[in-house]
Amino acid sequence: MPEVTGIIGGMAPLVLDAATLRRAIVGFHGGLADHRQVIDNLNVYPVPDGDTGTNMTLTMQSVVESLDGVSDDLEPLCTAVAHGALMGARGNSGVILAQILRGVSGVLRDSAAAGSAPDAPVVARALAAASDGAYSAVARPVEGTILTVIREASESAQAAAAAGGNLTDVFDAARERGYDALDRTPEMLAVLAEAGVVDAGGAGLLLLFDACLAEVDGRPMPEAPEPPAPPTAVTSAAVPAEESSIADLRYEVMFLLDAPDPSVDGFKAAWQTIGDSIVVVGGDGIWNCHIHTDDIGAAIEAGIAVGRPHRIQITDLLDQAAEHSEAFTAPESVRPDDDAVIAPPVPVEITEADRCSVVAVGAGAGVVDILMSMGAHRVVAGGQSMNPSTAELLAAVDSLPTGHVVVLPNNKNIIPVAEQVDGETERTVGVVPTRSVVEGISSLLAFSPGATAAQNSEAMAVAAESVTHGEVTQAVRDASTSARPIAEGDWLGIGPDGIAAVESDAAAAATALLGTIIDDDHELLTVLTGVDADTVTTEAIVGYVAEHHPEVEVEVSDGDQPLYPYYFGLE
Repeated sequence: MPEVTGIIGGMAPLVLDAATLRRAIVGFHGGLADHRQVIDNLNVYPVPDGDTGTNMTLTMQSVVESLDGVSDDLEPLCTAVAHGALMGARGNSGVILAQILRGVSGVLRDSAAAGSAPDAPVVARALAAASDGAYSAVARPVEGTILTVIREASESAQAAAAAGGNLTDVFDAARERGYDALDRTPEMLAVLAEAGVVDAGGAGLLLLFDACLAEVDGRPMPEAPEPPAPPTAVTSAAVPAEESSIADLRYEVMFLLDAPDPSVDGFKAAWQTIGDSIVVVGGDGIWNCHIHTDDIGAAIEAGIAVGRPHRIQITDLLDQAAEHSEAFTAPESVRPDDDAVIAPPVPVEITEADRCSVVAVGAGAGVVDILMSMGAHRVVAGGQSMNPSTAELLAAVDSLPTGHVVVLPNNKNIIPVAEQVDGETERTVGVVPTRSVVEGISSLLAFSPGATAAQNSEAMAVAAESVTHGEVTQAVRDASTSARPIAEGDWLGIGPDGIAAVESDAAAAATALLGTIIDDDHELLTVLTGVDADTVTTEAIVGYVAEHHPEVEVEVSDGDQPLYPYYFGLE
């Protein structure tokens, strides 16, 4: 059977050759990038699970990058697609998309290896494998999601192939049935019906069929409409039982897991006791794992019990920003002229084996300046909703000439990631479990360049524990919590034990928070103002402390941090 690549003289291809598949993959990535914000805005949960459009786009970016240098031959191309999807999957939707792509590429690769042309029946079988793989990856599959869309699309594709249809017929049938299933997702999930939207993951997936039809039938990709406003978020009570923990469980934990295939069922079972929204995909000893949980340590320990977790990512779902991107690039405001932030730092040899340096995490030009002035040698851009990866921290550590390095995560979600660095470098790395920038700043007072990483970590941890930290930010969505309702736009005062104040303005939230965390032992309040701080609110904070706690001295410094107008540190 002759292979016809693309649309030539009005003829559609009879088989899905490597060149056509490559262009479809690239087109799918482009379509997701164009529709990213529209898909992101379909998110309906009070606590955002990443951003579906962003996560799917970043997943496909990894796939496209994996194709660089790969020949237009189906076997290596499909292998690259599967590997790129597994290694680059982001968020729940990205992990499921990776499994779909692995199912498709596996059938196409095996067909090519057997000398069978990937014609319409083979492509239909590939879509069936994608559906089976997606369902098998999810611990508790929920209908009305991307799973329903891929299943119904694959069923229609198989029917078209059985009826003698060609590639265009198969993709057309999958697309038509898929969009019909997407339109019906609100009938299957009350949470979607209440918000008046369709499933975000399913909407993103259907662009794959549009991209395939653009190549085999010459159709234009759909243009992205103007992004609508995000839907009104629903309360956790409206979420179906299988999804209820999305609003209740606080952390999203993701990592790659090197583990023997037979051990993964036990790993999944362990995860089912501590969380929900569980997706585990992969095979041949490498797995991409995703869970929502309140117990970060247990989630990671379950991986350690069966293998080696790496590329660990932890996201605090409650405080995640609306425009969150897991591939955070440091803005110019956090890149001082003296190269405090290096992207990426250049690795160097160890020339000062007995000396110690400090790597800190922070965002905001003022925060970076303060950390550097206090003795930090490198500042990695990051913080709440922009957690750096282990690889980024490792690069900063390896850019220093000392044999010992102390890492200040300055955020509780970054602590487990920082703790992975020591096993990946020749240097001895200690981690001070700082949960905020103000703790990190205080800990630097106890740093000694002539001490070991262990000695510094111990002394700096004591200094950090002497600080009571707090912060003020604005809610990005409505939420229903066991403590109190939160509306989008409310100002939140967050202390060491979580949300302590919910108010209509920043000053009220700040002063209410301070009222709960200042005690008779405190003598100094450090206030770091962010990019969204204003003079009136800052003066109100200073005035409140002067009136109600005159014994406490107040020092105000410009931090320029994003998302959080105020960081507080009490000593």
